[in-house]
Amino acid sequence: MKAKLGMSPIAWWNDDLAELSDDVSLEECLRQSRSAGFTGMEMGRRFPNDPDVMLPILKAADVTLCGGWFSGTLVDGEMADNKDRIQPMIDLFKAVNAPCIVYGEVGRSIQGDRSKPLATKPKLSDDEIKAYAKRLTAFGEWCAEQGMPLSYHHHMAAVVETEPELDAFMRYSGAGIPLLLDAGHLAFAGGDVLRAIDNHHTRISHVHVKDVRMSVIDKLDRTKQSFLDAVALGAFTVPGDGSLDFGAIVQRFADHGYEGWFVVEAEQDPKKNPPLRMAEVGYKELMRVMTAAGYTVETQGFPNA
Repeated sequence: MKAKLGMSPIAWWNDDLAELSDDVSLEECLRQSRSAGFTGMEMGRRFPNDPDVMLPILKAADVTLCGGWFSGTLVDGEMADNKDRIQPMIDLFKAVNAPCIVYGEVGRSIQGDRSKPLATKPKLSDDEIKAYAKRLTAFGEWCAEQGMPLSYHHHMAAVVETEPELDAFMRYSGAGIPLLLDAGHLAFAGGDVLRAIDNHHTRISHVHVKDVRMSVIDKLDRTKQSFLDAVALGAFTVPGDGSLDFGAIVQRFADHGYEGWFVVEAEQDPKKNPPLRMAEVGYKELMRVMTAAGYTVETQGFPNA
């Protein structure tokens, strides 16, 4: 079985918390992640939107674009508006041969609002989640028809956060909207990561190997503290530095025959947790557990062809 290891630039630059950002260039971000061993990077705010500009940067760094976040609003927003907003991203991702676009629902979400406590997260009724899942399936099918598949990211403080919410979304949606399984977000939400992999492995197309510090999460006052407060306090980290057993998690993916990207997405304070050092810790741990699970990790970055 083959796997690829990527990173998210959120370890270097946090789009929601400016104070959790290093003043490093895109080129330096790519250089650091590649020196740690990673062959892919998801898109961040310092990436160019022109493929003719992006491709030489990726080639020079020997890194491929392995995904990127789209802020979807289909829980309330119009299908046409979301299609218009995602079309340039589809065109760009096709041009640089990215595997997928990560769909993150921001409609009704409080994930970017530090004034909203975790306990006030939006909740959908059963009828609402049925309708939402149907819209997402149609949207995912349309994106795939344009040549770029989506992968749906369940997320803390969003409409699909908890394991029961994820189960309902998956039950009512169709194969047209694949799933991004994020171990850290599910664990933060109180879910069982191994059970979710067992339940939804046929739809999982992309994986975020985000670790958590349960000692931070367990102390949160969810009636007063927000998702961004939790991030600032250090709720997330890289595999090998947190509370999750990635040996068991990666083995469960292997048991179900998952092949593809495992992306480290670990937003934290780069001054307390230097991104290069954390990238090295995450890569070492992932290589250990990947090897034990029988994966061959691809080492080629930018394609030779």
